[in-house]
Amino acid sequence: MKDGKLDELQARPAPSSFQPDEATAVQAPSFARAPPALGPQAIATTTMENADSKTHASETKWNTKNLALRLGADLVSAASAAVLVAPIISIIDRSIMENASGRRALGASLRSSLRTLLLRPHHIILSKPVALIFMLYGGTYLTANAVDTATSTVQNRPATHVTSGTAKFASSSAANIGLCIYKDQVFVRLFGPPGAVPRPVAIPSYLLFAARDCLTIFASFNVPPLLGPVLTRHLSEEAQRYASGQTLAQFAAPAAVQLVSTPGAAELGDRWAAVRKNWAISTAARICRIMPAFGVGGVVNVKVRKGLMDKLV
Repeated sequence: MKDGKLDELQARPAPSSFQPDEATAVQAPSFARAPPALGPQAIATTTMENADSKTHASETKWNTKNLALRLGADLVSAASAAVLVAPIISIIDRSIMENASGRRALGASLRSSLRTLLLRPHHIILSKPVALIFMLYGGTYLTANAVDTATSTVQNRPATHVTSGTAKFASSSAANIGLCIYKDQVFVRLFGPPGAVPRPVAIPSYLLFAARDCLTIFASFNVPPLLGPVLTRHLSEEAQRYASGQTLAQFAAPAAVQLVSTPGAAELGDRWAAVRKNWAISTAARICRIMPAFGVGGVVNVKVRKGLMDKLV
């Protein structure tokens, strides 16, 4: 009997492999599964996403190449413009101040200072008035240049990029007005009536002078980058050999705005009387002062800065 059962068990075929049914099937863990194959559309989408991320990264990248040297170029160009115009503007401002205080007539003061500049130039160039004018216009040009460099850095633009927006206008105006107030206070002590106490300036007059200077700053720093290309398009090639549209705009815009801004600098009670009586001579005097300050100085600052920045791109 036992031998029969043993023979029966030996005669049964052995199962070829273990095949569990659905009830006993066990799924492989998720980490062991093979990743699904990507189709052509999925591959294209992934590629586009990677390209977008690279583009976004390049857009947000700052242009810090040669940043220290670029700031040095801003300083050199501003100083070059200021040192060139400071002597003549200091002579003009001194003559205006001495004429207003009654110490000396305008023509006599101009002749005396110009004679000193020609015969003993170091007495003028190394004087305190020239240092104050250098501080005023050097600080104004440096502020405008620094805004251009900051904008080109943050927006990833070339080093030669020049702005004409609100930031440049506001910062340059603030620098110019603040430095000009300090300069005028020192000039009053230097060239005002001996022993006289300066009369306090009314707030409306301060506001009017600030508005006048803001118009001049706008015409000197914001208008030329916009007007220059327009003038260039209307200039012949022969004319552009002598002066570019940018140069013409740098001279014309600050001078032209004086036709509007000079009358506005009179005090409120005396404005219209001053306009009727002294508009022509006051405007001419302002133009003579502004042309070297923001015409000559502006062209020098722009050209020196561009020449230096071209080497740092």
